[in-house]
Amino acid sequence: MGMAIDRDDTQFHVLAVDDSLIDRKLIERLLKTSSFQVTAVDSGNQDHQDLGLGVNLIITDYCMPGMTGYDLLKKIKKSSSFKDIPVVIMSSENIPSRINRCLEDGAEEFFLKPVQLSDVNKLRPHLMKGRSKDIDSSHKTTSTRLISSGN
Repeated sequence: MGMAIDRDDTQFHVLAVDDSLIDRKLIERLLKTSSFQVTAVDSGNQDHQDLGLGVNLIITDYCMPGMTGYDLLKKIKKSSSFKDIPVVIMSSENIPSRINRCLEDGAEEFFLKPVQLSDVNKLRPHLMKGRSKDIDSSHKTTSTRLISSGN
């Protein structure tokens, strides 16, 4: 039982955003195979609700109706609450200018579909980076509380 608790403490939560049910199920299966907790949604319009779930990384399709993956990336990077969450874009279209723009504007990776298990394995370093920021901010909050309560 203790092992399950330890695993839950280290399990990363990934928000997968794709309007295609087939692609969403594929990425969800790949992420779960790699022991990630996954929340899969069909659009970026509900991202703020889902981000409240303690998401460690967002992987989103580029081409979606309404809000594209690029729009979602820009929205997240402009948000003071969510800007440190790593974002990965995926697309079936290999357009270098699009890939470069996404990477320049803050995407950690750009995967070409179909996403492979080898792609998913590239996510862990980005998750670790996000996790260390969470730990740093929680230490700062704890330190601030300790200092404040001492006065």
